[in-house]
Amino acid sequence: MEKLFTTRITELYGIRLPVVASGLMWLSNADYVGAAARAGIMGFITAASFPAPDDLRAEIRKCRRIAGDKPFGVNLAIAQGDRERDRIERVIGLLAEEGIRFIETFGQNPEPFLKQMRDAGLVVTHKVPAVRFARKVQAAGVDAVIVVGGESGGHPGMDIVGSMVQAAVAARDIKIPLVVSGGMGVGSHIVAALALGADGIGIGTRFLVAEEIWAHRNYKERLVQTDETQTMLILQSLKKTRRALANEKARVVRGLEREHGPDIDILFPHISGKVGRAAYESGDAESAVLSCGQAVAFADRIEPLAAIVARLEAEARAALERLDQLRGDVGTPELQGAHA
Repeated sequence: MEKLFTTRITELYGIRLPVVASGLMWLSNADYVGAAARAGIMGFITAASFPAPDDLRAEIRKCRRIAGDKPFGVNLAIAQGDRERDRIERVIGLLAEEGIRFIETFGQNPEPFLKQMRDAGLVVTHKVPAVRFARKVQAAGVDAVIVVGGESGGHPGMDIVGSMVQAAVAARDIKIPLVVSGGMGVGSHIVAALALGADGIGIGTRFLVAEEIWAHRNYKERLVQTDETQTMLILQSLKKTRRALANEKARVVRGLEREHGPDIDILFPHISGKVGRAAYESGDAESAVLSCGQAVAFADRIEPLAAIVARLEAEARAALERLDQLRGDVGTPELQGAHA
């Protein structure tokens, strides 16, 4: 199929569409990320989902078999402390050994590890919840940045600024390739993000209903029945805001925050990652805090990831055609990324 867009993100990654499937804790495995690669978008295996080095190495090799010659990467949390530094350095070393080219980092500023990443031949994309952090990591020397809007599932930061505003503000100051994420779920979002000055979009929640996501079908069916109003913000008392599916467990957590404030000892049994993984396995969507963004509104059926990506592309083409019609007799050149 004819390539629809050429942006700095498609050029940086060598992908067909300017779409990034950011890492999803427990869910971004070889099957999902390999399917993303084959569909012409960028995906990242979550290293934290495979804490044993041999398991991560096996997942990378499995993904390479699925992806063929298509690019993919690994998602890595950056945190402080000697123990965390050792973990991060070990993962970077493993990626170098496996010939991985792309890494998506998040959490703390990755600057202390950039030299090691460069020596490992890694292209570094860092994900942030606010433009002020994007400016910092740009100055630190990362290759690309993902700015997450308040509509995002997971951790959208404390400011909760919407993606339309984030994208336009970021485009004024960010000179490296820019991806905007949060609430993205239809092809017209690609066109809108490029028009605002970004080079691509990031998608998480919309892809949760892909067949390649290993979570129980009952969980996915719950998402299909969920609209954009059925998410909620919790953990603001801990200054670790999380947007989650508005379910029984999230309401329990909100109630505990109101009663006890930022008491991690009380909250942790309810927000532990192991509890979330068990819910993905069982399909009980009420039993755990499950990250979910407002783009769940677009997760309308369970289907292969390739089919979802094909729909995104068709929707983007339709959006471009609509713009052509609105422009009347004015000639419209092929739309390029703002920084192509």
